[in-house]
Amino acid sequence: MSTDSSDLFGALFDAPLANRTVPVLVPMPAPKPYSYSVPEGMAVEPGSVVQVPLGPRQVIGVVWDGGEDGVDPKKLRPISHVFDCPPLTREMRDFIDWVAAYTLSPPGLVARMALRAPNAFEPEPMVEGLKFVGGEPERTTPARARVLDTASDGLSWTRSGLAHAAGVSTSVVDGLITLGIFETIFLPPPPVVAIPDPEFAAARLEGPQKEAAAEIVSDVRKGEFSVSLIDGVTGSGKTEVYFEAIAETLKRGKQVLILLPEIALTASFMERFQDRFGAKPAEWHSDLAPRMREKVWRQAVTGEVRVVAGARSALFLPFEDLGLIIVDEEHDPAYKQEDRVFYNARDMAVVRGRIGDFPVVLVSATPSVESQVNGQSGRYSTVHLPTRFGDAALPDLHLIDMRRHAPERGGFLSPVLIRAIGKTVEKREQALLFLNRRGYAPLTLCRVCGHRFQCPQCSSWLVEHRFRKQLQCHQCGHAERTPEACPECGTLDHLVACGPGVERIAEEVERHFPEARTIVLSSDIMGGVKRLRLELEAIAKGEADIVIGTQLVAKGHNFPLMTLVGIVDADLGLANGDPRAAERTFQLLSQVTGRAGRTGLKSHGLLQTYQPQHPVMQAIVSGDSDAFYEREISERERAILPPFGRLASIIVSAETRHDAENHARGMRNAAPQVSGISVLGPAEAPLALVRGRHRFRLLVHGRRNSDMQGFLRAMLSQSPKERGSVQVQLDIDPQSFL
Repeated sequence: MSTDSSDLFGALFDAPLANRTVPVLVPMPAPKPYSYSVPEGMAVEPGSVVQVPLGPRQVIGVVWDGGEDGVDPKKLRPISHVFDCPPLTREMRDFIDWVAAYTLSPPGLVARMALRAPNAFEPEPMVEGLKFVGGEPERTTPARARVLDTASDGLSWTRSGLAHAAGVSTSVVDGLITLGIFETIFLPPPPVVAIPDPEFAAARLEGPQKEAAAEIVSDVRKGEFSVSLIDGVTGSGKTEVYFEAIAETLKRGKQVLILLPEIALTASFMERFQDRFGAKPAEWHSDLAPRMREKVWRQAVTGEVRVVAGARSALFLPFEDLGLIIVDEEHDPAYKQEDRVFYNARDMAVVRGRIGDFPVVLVSATPSVESQVNGQSGRYSTVHLPTRFGDAALPDLHLIDMRRHAPERGGFLSPVLIRAIGKTVEKREQALLFLNRRGYAPLTLCRVCGHRFQCPQCSSWLVEHRFRKQLQCHQCGHAERTPEACPECGTLDHLVACGPGVERIAEEVERHFPEARTIVLSSDIMGGVKRLRLELEAIAKGEADIVIGTQLVAKGHNFPLMTLVGIVDADLGLANGDPRAAERTFQLLSQVTGRAGRTGLKSHGLLQTYQPQHPVMQAIVSGDSDAFYEREISERERAILPPFGRLASIIVSAETRHDAENHARGMRNAAPQVSGISVLGPAEAPLALVRGRHRFRLLVHGRRNSDMQGFLRAMLSQSPKERGSVQVQLDIDPQSFL
């Protein structure tokens, strides 16, 4: 916003109370804020969280930046209520506006992501407590004596807290209250987590880690915007390095945000943080209880919470004084949101740092091509950690050519891999088998008539989950009982599972190693996140011999006894037309094999492949990541693909194929003729039917300096209006091409 408009808005808020109108951004897909009048005696300012009437409802909104709109305040509906809550900062409001403009999303929907805890807008109620006022009971029991001794320090206590600290029941405390030895007072609500201490534990850093930490800490001390990329092999101590940046930020009195791709599964990270700082960070993710979410939101905006570790949505927490963002595993696709507001949290974290003028640190063992290019061009400063902490060796990696070492009939594991698993289990070490495919089998068909089980709502096959005795669609969640007979021809016992999932690999492992303790890790495990955390803890403690898992096992876990990693189908990620297929396969397989040998034990990685000469396979086993990135960057530059070009995806969906295709063609015809930007399509999307809706895709391709947003705005303004069941989804910088 320009200085002039800012001054205008300041003057507006200095105007007489009875004549004021203000813009209020409401959490709806409106293109701009609505105007409301300010009742006499009400105090608001830009960023104030308010309640306003909208039609017949009362909704939450934020007083926004803007000028006088010329409307008579008497003709406007008044603001109903101002919440007792610190206003959203100017930096936060600018960030919301920037995200809305970049993603071409209604600003109200972006603001909604910052207001996801409505019960936190008012202060938390005070907590009833006790304070020792002196005196002695006529009859002193050992239990009463312990209570009096505990409370004699003059501190205030809650009733249950005092009883717990003294090791007595609450009835003992109640008796002393009755005798007048304690008085009732009211205490502020307790913090969700203790304040972390940057000096709690000394950092254990070696030469390369010390140098890297010194460089990152230097950027933090400057107190201005910068982006650093910590590029280190798995197990190189990247976390300990950025812990030093966090410590320096805390010393400066600033708040810290740590973004993690799978926060709900990273209990080990919380423990490492506590070991370093004496307290855990506050958590923010979708599995957090609603009451705890409200507490974290409130204490982040008031500054009581100093560090938050969260999933991508934590980026929209309205911190009081944010001074550092860490994006761990910055390459991970989980940072991309593909619902309502489409954004990449890694990229938006950099934007928030720039707007707030503070440093951002990206961390990965396999950085994205975009981050690599930014590092090479000097936009980001790159810190390399080429060796593992404590001189632990990286695993020896080898390819298993499945054309020469084929599995036995009906199996999917090569004899070479089976022998390696046996040797590992004999040594009482752990083996990990990785297959990025949930369930038992990706396809079920009838041997007699060839019928294939397909989702009635999606253009995808139903995946068999044998443990649950279900066939399930992984697109819409449709599930049905696995039948005994073919629904097409009625033949009994002739249904056959085609291809492997992790459940089928577990069945094969149990056949070869019946005495081994086996655990299957998958996102659809029964028991949800709590069960997954328990399973991960069990593996870390050595309570499993063989682990079979999907990409969950690649999320930075530390398994001390893991010395063998077997990739069941290394080619799986390469079998599609995604322009990022090679990069993602390289990243995923490198991360998975990096689970082995992290504590110094000699380790191995075996990759089953039918394409041993593929550049991705050669780069992984040779450890020559530089050669892979050089080749991948060169190909991207030649094809003018990100980061050397720009992409935007438009998905048009409707209840009928005809409506979806016609609307997509109308949008294509409305595209302006602009040099350097072209529109491809429309074409039926690879997933042509999802949840009963037919889907067509347009892909907009432009050069790096193209005004992609301007082009799309012009295209959308001239396109046919959405009618009937037609819906249009716009994704700037798409990560998925399904």
